[in-house]
Amino acid sequence: MAAVFDKPSLWRRCSPLFAGLDAPLLLAVGLLAAAGLLIMFSSGFDHGTRFVDHARNMLIAGILMFAVAQVPPQRLMTMAVPLYVLGVALLLAVALFGITKKGATRWLNVGVVIQPSEILKIAMPLMLAWWFQKREGQLRPLDFMAAGLLLMLPVGLIMKQPDLGTSLLVLAAGLSVIFFAGLHWRLIVPPLVVGLVGMVLLVWFEPQLCADGVRWFVLHDYQQQRICTLLDPTRDPLGKGFHIIQGMIAIGSGGFFGKGFMSGTQTHLEFIPERTTDFIFAAYSEEFGLLGNLLLIAGFIFLILRGLTIALEASTLFARLLAGAITMIFFTYAFVNMGMVSGILPVVGVPLPFVSYGGTAMVTLGLALGMLLSIGKAKRLVQT
Repeated sequence: MAAVFDKPSLWRRCSPLFAGLDAPLLLAVGLLAAAGLLIMFSSGFDHGTRFVDHARNMLIAGILMFAVAQVPPQRLMTMAVPLYVLGVALLLAVALFGITKKGATRWLNVGVVIQPSEILKIAMPLMLAWWFQKREGQLRPLDFMAAGLLLMLPVGLIMKQPDLGTSLLVLAAGLSVIFFAGLHWRLIVPPLVVGLVGMVLLVWFEPQLCADGVRWFVLHDYQQQRICTLLDPTRDPLGKGFHIIQGMIAIGSGGFFGKGFMSGTQTHLEFIPERTTDFIFAAYSEEFGLLGNLLLIAGFIFLILRGLTIALEASTLFARLLAGAITMIFFTYAFVNMGMVSGILPVVGVPLPFVSYGGTAMVTLGLALGMLLSIGKAKRLVQT
């Protein structure tokens, strides 16, 4: 009889918290995080406490991820509207009372300095998934128009700050929800065609459009300069084109096998600007080469495929849309970062997920990953 009253071990008491968590997804993220720690140790070796701070940020993000994974999707759904309203209200407060640094007004002092646009990376897909869940079974074109207005309000406020990188990520997250909700191809193809034609015309007339004194109607000066620098980095090789040129040199110099851990000359001689943040992929490519890049890309592909699988297996429309949008956030982060470092996309300040240094981005990714795990866990618990 004494055995009946034996105190259960700590593992037995905690094991229900781990039940249903997607092991392959966690393995993929763990490997990406390990690659991030490895290259952070090298690229941040003479950069103060970057490695220690990066490990701390990962630990905080991991704790948040695990905590959010315990929250059922139904509870996440109740948070959608309050979080969206709070995010938009804070963006309006930034426009009125925000802190300006280097020509951009993106921060707000509420006792501590915060960047409210980061909230919308999570709030936007939550809000749109909630909206389409409420309209399930009776979707009309007006519902998609309303979703577009819900999306463009915060995107417009973020672009006004200006913050092209964050606005791009929020826009991508929102558009992915609208697409997965069933937006018809007839409404998707025309903007794609217009964008493709615009890119062709931009490349064709680049000398005239990027000449000194020419100002484009829609974009800020720095955004216009980034696009012109992408088209011709040699226009200002020691100024605006320096980032792209040095990034491409570092990637090319890595060869197939790379120069080896702690042996990247472009990295350690400080030719790569922002080598621990936005341009960490260049440092990684130099030291681990094409082979290392293929393994890193394979990790991201597996992460994205696993996320889409969770989305397909989700039991509610809200969960499917949210899981799909979170997965596309990971894709957008990785694609834009690798593209801008490789010189095929403008430099917009987007970190490489689970690899780049940055506390706010790491926490945001941890929250998003926790939501994805929550959706997968809910499905598994229902099945068992």
